[in-house]
Amino acid sequence: MYKAQTIQQHFQVDYSYKVVFTRNVFNETNTALKNIINNDNAKIVVVIERDIAVYHPGIINDIAGYFQMDTVESSILIVKGGESIKNDTRATEEILQLIHNNQVDRHSYLIVVGGGAVLDAAGYAAAIAHRGIRLIRIPTTVLSQNDSGVGVKTSVNYFGKKNFLGTFSPPYAVINDSVFLETLDERNWRSGIAEAIKVALIKDAVFFNWITENSRALNDRNMEIMEQLIFRCAQLHLEHIGTAGDPFEKGSSRPLDFGHWAAHKLEYLSGYQVLHGEAVAVGVALDAVYSRLSGRLDGTDLQRILNVLTTLGFEIFHPLLLQETTMEINPALVKGLEEFREHLGGELTVMLLRNIGTGEEVHHLNKNILSEAVQYLAKSNVLIQE
Repeated sequence: MYKAQTIQQHFQVDYSYKVVFTRNVFNETNTALKNIINNDNAKIVVVIERDIAVYHPGIINDIAGYFQMDTVESSILIVKGGESIKNDTRATEEILQLIHNNQVDRHSYLIVVGGGAVLDAAGYAAAIAHRGIRLIRIPTTVLSQNDSGVGVKTSVNYFGKKNFLGTFSPPYAVINDSVFLETLDERNWRSGIAEAIKVALIKDAVFFNWITENSRALNDRNMEIMEQLIFRCAQLHLEHIGTAGDPFEKGSSRPLDFGHWAAHKLEYLSGYQVLHGEAVAVGVALDAVYSRLSGRLDGTDLQRILNVLTTLGFEIFHPLLLQETTMEINPALVKGLEEFREHLGGELTVMLLRNIGTGEEVHHLNKNILSEAVQYLAKSNVLIQE
């Protein structure tokens, strides 16, 4: 009679990567990137977001000169930016073709220069080529420099669901160059600040106070203040990933996605006309109001949160939150709760607020309170407009 046997396998993999903060990364006198690669014979291919090539017209020549490239046309790929790159599988195939054509292997480097969506798509391609090639991210937006670009996730959208396809693949390195922020339009400059507010609300009350005190400077596009905001926000995200015990999200908890269950669905419902950071601002406002209405958050704290969002120019309400006929929360938005749960599996886990700087995880949201919270935001928005 056959007797079942078991071998219990266990091993640990140590991940380590640098996040460098600099200016003019492709200037020949800046050695930050060369120090990371540290191999004159390494194969290098580069993916650049189209808007970066447009607003920084010398970047192709700068990259070619920096790496002394002989075959610029075959080594550099310009791709579209924004969420559309994650909705189009042809974009991923283009990047894979670049990797294939240049015989890029696991000892070679794919450098991606662009906003969060381009980093996601290129990172996904890098993760599945040869089961993972070396990826160096050079984020070019506030949001990607302080949040998505410094993390360990890659993704594209599929089946109409945000980030349905993706991997947990830490980058080889990240280089944040603040010069790229100079050409951002107002919406993209502002958008990434929402992620800083988000992480401050659940992790660091002192940082939230600092954002409040420096709102005018941020609105005036003070670069030194923005660099400080990006550094602290990135630091908090990296600390959580490295020390919270679940960097690859094997559990049901995702604290850094405070405000995101509604944000992801709002992006989709708007046809991605609402930027991610703008949607996060709405989602943070919604969950902050819910925290207040459910007896968790103090009214003064709620007002401070809504005030800093509106002072920085964010809309805290969007018509897609409401079903016009009933004035209740849009059922399509509520569907985002199940998709949020499904993305991780297990029970629904949503972060709410006890106070500024302290979050509390819950496993159920009351639809009636959600509707009341949406109505509260709608009325507050009217008062702000007046």
